Amino acid sequence: MNDKERVAKHAADLVRDGMLVGLGTGSTADYFIAELARRVDEQGLQVTTVASSVVSMLKAQEMGLPLVAIEHLTRLDLYVDGADEVSPDNTLLKGQGADLVKEKLLARACDQFIVLVDQSKMVDRIGARFPIPVEVMPFAWQLVKQSLELLGGRGNLRKNSSGSGLAISSHGSLILDMVFERNLSSAQLDTILNSTPGIVEHGIFHQLASVVLLAVDGEVQEM
Repeated sequence: MNDKERVAKHAADLVRDGMLVGLGTGSTADYFIAELARRVDEQGLQVTTVASSVVSMLKAQEMGLPLVAIEHLTRLDLYVDGADEVSPDNTLLKGQGADLVKEKLLARACDQFIVLVDQSKMVDRIGARFPIPVEVMPFAWQLVKQSLELLGGRGNLRKNSSGSGLAISSHGSLILDMVFERNLSSAQLDTILNSTPGIVEHGIFHQLASVVLLAVDGEVQEM
């Protein structure tokens, strides 16, 4: 069992009968979906799930998990997802998969947000390894980019996987990948990005994680 499987199993063991569970997106979240489906199949666990992306929805369907559309939700018990970076205060960086709106909606609507990571995701500060994804309205991207450049940011629109065009989020927005060279804290960046007109959502998840499950040397630590 690798570290991703180990934290995914730990998280799946926390699910109880009757829970409404949000499913994250990515390789670690896939292990969680598979383990949750195994518990449903082998133990008769009764759950309902909601997907953060088309990818996780298809994975859940393939595994036979009951799904409900996000449009029908007012809250959920648990949301389980990975992160691209985790700082010492449990601030997360997410959004390499460009599903920021749904991911942050689920992270805010749940009673408990469980984050699954291994040691490679731990950083001293948010933005240490990845640029910060900023989802913008297509007509506003140049104005947003200029605003962020005045605050010390630099970056460009994200290309699609083939490099032949621009990446489009599931919400139909463009993605600016921004690096901030000034010594701004994640809390300051969160406030700045939240207050900039034209930004739909961004990848800083500040004070949203309930617990981070970290796999280290074959053990799972709760942070």
